[in-house]
Amino acid sequence: MSVKAKRLIKKIISYSGIFFFVLAAGMLWWQLRNYSLSDIAHAILDIPFTNLVIACIACFAGYLALSLYDRLALKYVGGNVAWWKWMLAGMLGFAISNNAGHAVVSGGAIRYRLYTRWRIRAGDILKMLTISGFTYFLGASAIVVIGYFLIPRAIFDNSLGVSMGLNTLFIFCTTVLTTYFAITMLFHKKNVKIGDIKFEVPSTKMAFQQTILGITDSVLAGLVLYFCLIPFVEIPFGTFIGLFVIAQTTGVFSQVPGGIGVFESVFLLALPDGIDKANIFGALLAYRIIYYVLPLIGIGSLFFIYERWLRSRMKRWLAEAKEKIPTKIKKIKTEIKNRK
Repeated sequence: MSVKAKRLIKKIISYSGIFFFVLAAGMLWWQLRNYSLSDIAHAILDIPFTNLVIACIACFAGYLALSLYDRLALKYVGGNVAWWKWMLAGMLGFAISNNAGHAVVSGGAIRYRLYTRWRIRAGDILKMLTISGFTYFLGASAIVVIGYFLIPRAIFDNSLGVSMGLNTLFIFCTTVLTTYFAITMLFHKKNVKIGDIKFEVPSTKMAFQQTILGITDSVLAGLVLYFCLIPFVEIPFGTFIGLFVIAQTTGVFSQVPGGIGVFESVFLLALPDGIDKANIFGALLAYRIIYYVLPLIGIGSLFFIYERWLRSRMKRWLAEAKEKIPTKIKKIKTEIKNRK
């Protein structure tokens, strides 16, 4: 591949972050297109204000935890940037990928745009995305394994398909956890080469940190929905978080942006019969707005403020350079003349 082609590909990847931001905003509109503002307001107003505030706090804490994915990944590749930079990249990357789907592509594009600007190599960014992906799946797998023993056995009896699906997911997640930890214990510091990039096998300590961080992220995300839901249905948190992560993980595997439809279907299937579907809809809608819409708007606004600030600073540097260049040239000419 020619140098020109590589530059073009890098430029396309860099600017695709903006494209996926717009795509995420479009997906939000698509989710809510069939509902008027009045419908949305009534559905959410049925939830006590205190619960909504607690859900928002849990959401904020959840995105702080998500930003730590980038901190842990930076530590893995030996990168070093200011704390606000990895927080911005982490929260914005997840705010976009949560809505647009295809996390490696959508969230990866915005990270590529930011981290290359902060002098992190493209190969290291790919490593960071890989580590972040493992961090999420380790945490989700751990909760699925725990949740498997907490969810009511009646769910398994109601449907053979559901029972087989949950059993398969439990076996898969257990295999993921045991295999990953076994690899870190047996092959720590050894390299695995994929293409032109070498991945060093993490330590067992890092694998433990990844699992705890992934669990924390999933629990905080679950709390957002839990506090929107409990005014309408009584469900123990242990049972709830197991159902939540199973539904969320199924949505991620489906590759549907935000798990739209898939998450709701799996989650509603597991809830008790006889509950008011309208109230559950309000809770799920409030969850999507709090956990998906608000972070995208808030963190996206910070991103555009940063971009405008950076652009204005570049213009100022160019203006200063234009002013200094004639003076420098004149000074050089004077020095040459004096030497003669």
